[in-house]
Amino acid sequence: MEWDWNFVWQILPTLVEGVKITILATLLGSVLAAVVGMGIALARRSPNKFLSRPVGFLAEFIRGTPLLVQLYFIFFVLPDAGITLAPLVAGVIGLGLHYGTYTAEVYRAGIDNVPRGQWEAAKACNLSAPQTWTRIILPQALPPMIPALANYFIAMFKETPLLSAITVLELMNQAKSVANSSYRYIEPITLVGVFFLVISIPSVIFLRQLERRYSGRPGR
Repeated sequence: MEWDWNFVWQILPTLVEGVKITILATLLGSVLAAVVGMGIALARRSPNKFLSRPVGFLAEFIRGTPLLVQLYFIFFVLPDAGITLAPLVAGVIGLGLHYGTYTAEVYRAGIDNVPRGQWEAAKACNLSAPQTWTRIILPQALPPMIPALANYFIAMFKETPLLSAITVLELMNQAKSVANSSYRYIEPITLVGVFFLVISIPSVIFLRQLERRYSGRPGR
């Protein structure tokens, strides 16, 4: 099959609409993953075993099962329990919960790396728990976490084609629709790869800059 530039220009607007949905799902999923991850990390650090153990088990369960299975469960199984979600909403929730369990480990590692003396100093200064977290612990713990968190968010972006399985009209779903209706696959599928590269490569470069900045390594 020969490459057809006329067909490329014809389908490009449709694929661009898919790119917008892909980026939107990634951004919303990243925000949800950041919030969920912090909640899981704090819950697992709780001295209350009735909180930390169930949350820990749930996080391990989510990490140990495929994202695609979780998306199917949220979109196709939950309606049987009376919970019906729009495709994009279900996709964002699936991405956010799945990657939230991974960002939780990043948060835990960052918090654990804060010197014990900082906790003791906050206690000696009679700071409340919210003040200790917002003024002492998190400002020191968060910067080293940024490269690892960015890695997961880039990985989430590359996982968004799975959302096509639950009818989200993201980039891959749009490309499949175009290909199935025209019986031409080389142009739409190639363009999917190009779009992902165009977005991923600058993101990776930005990530490396973050790594150099927060690790203290000189640029190469």
